Amino acid sequence: MLGTPEIILIAIVVLLLFGGKKIPELMRGVGKGVRSFKDGMNGVDEPSAKASDAQPEEKK
Repeated sequence: MLGTPEIILIAIVVLLLFGGKKIPELMRGVGKGVRSFKDGMNGVDEPSAKASDAQPEEKK
């Protein structure tokens, strides 16, 4: 398990590598990736849902 000193060290290394302005963009990308992974695990498929919405309704 990671302790407090290890987490602080990792945070400092990330700050040095990416800089303060790039970190929010990096975290946003990580969040989108995690959300996409969870949706994939739950069987949510956006392209097929959009395709079914795009099909015209039949008129009688």
